[in-house]
Amino acid sequence: MSAKTVLITGIGGLTPRSIAKVVKANHPDFKIIGCDVDKKAMGFFMMAGNGQKLVDEYYIAPRCSEPEYFPFIRKVIEKHQVDFAFVQPESEIVEWGQYYEDHGEFPCPVFMGCRLLSESLRDKSIMAELLEGTEFIPKTIKVTQENPRFEDVEKEIGFPCWIRATEGTGGLGSLRLDDISSYRSWLFINSNIPEFTVCEFLTGRHLANQMLYYNGEYVKGAALECAEYVMANAAPSHVTGNTHFARFLNEDAINRFCDDCIRYLEKKLGVPAHGILSFDLKEDKNGQLKVTEVNIRHMAYTGVMARVGFDLVEDTIRIHEDGDVRNVVRDQYHHYDKPYIFLRDVDVEPIVLESEAIFDEALNKI
Repeated sequence: MSAKTVLITGIGGLTPRSIAKVVKANHPDFKIIGCDVDKKAMGFFMMAGNGQKLVDEYYIAPRCSEPEYFPFIRKVIEKHQVDFAFVQPESEIVEWGQYYEDHGEFPCPVFMGCRLLSESLRDKSIMAELLEGTEFIPKTIKVTQENPRFEDVEKEIGFPCWIRATEGTGGLGSLRLDDISSYRSWLFINSNIPEFTVCEFLTGRHLANQMLYYNGEYVKGAALECAEYVMANAAPSHVTGNTHFARFLNEDAINRFCDDCIRYLEKKLGVPAHGILSFDLKEDKNGQLKVTEVNIRHMAYTGVMARVGFDLVEDTIRIHEDGDVRNVVRDQYHHYDKPYIFLRDVDVEPIVLESEAIFDEALNKI
């Protein structure tokens, strides 16, 4: 494979930085151009771990909602002769989808779904409406600051329930609510967030699944359990966007459930699934899976998953190189070769261990 120039947007974020590290590890001769709206984005100044800078060039970008955004993107692509891009912030993915609809092409090659699918999944209230009445989601309603629907929350959902912002990741605005009083208080505290979803409280495991689709074909997928969170006590919900301890899972039912959900959405929207789709799920009290969110991009675990044999970053590069998925291994129910776990914390690289048995070994040394 010849050397390429790759654009990665939102390079200050955890997931784009993780993608860049995988690219640099697999292809040290590739040139990475990073951009972000934040002039203090960490990705601008980090090292890749192999003695190279994480990005070879970086730019402070306009916000994707601003008219200057795409002229800026096109100038960067032209200046550096960018071969393809990883577009990661979900707001940018939706805008790139709109650009394609307006112009019949992307600013440069990129692996993502159409605008309709992206917008429908980014907004959790739209996703909830599409999946309403199915087995895929918990009972869910949309509420706003102007229309908090106190009676519906109490009678349709009941307490305890779960509230979170309709857009955004990292559990934005998330909290378990135990009564109307706590609901009123949370709306007041989060008055800057205009819209929320409220759903039944799920008590089981928090699971995640990362999947690759190509023009409607489910190509591959792999699952894990998010068992503990970084700085959990700093969040009222005790759920943050970063997992501290996770188990890699060989449970085919998770992949099957997620694919069934995608098939339902394809029929509902009349569009094929395409690109990387990442599920967050919770089990209810009976152990039944429920979708809490579907991200339209790589998830934060993409780099650590690559280290244990499930590398969707490299698969994406191969798709750009070949123009299709003929050389991507079909692996719809990926099984890891060992019961891997990983540990992650602030300002350190994730640590992969071969199993949880190492914890028992440490206890037995006492």
